[in-house]
Amino acid sequence: MPLYGYHCAKCDEDIELLIGASETPVCPTCGGVDLARLVSRTAPEPKSRRLATSARARAAREGHLSNYSRSERGR
Repeated sequence: MPLYGYHCAKCDEDIELLIGASETPVCPTCGGVDLARLVSRTAPEPKSRRLATSARARAAREGHLSNYSRSERGR
């Protein structure tokens, strides 16, 4: 399932939801269904090992491991 960004007109929040194409998005903050999908940019593929290393360090500082493979994640 892809991750989409939405803007809720009811509570004026920007949110990201992991949602299937056939599902109707619902705002987790207020329960509203009047959500507008936001345009997002894709992240470019890192061109060097240094860029990949700095991106992984930033992800670890921010508390997520989304750019690590399953074998690289600490348990």
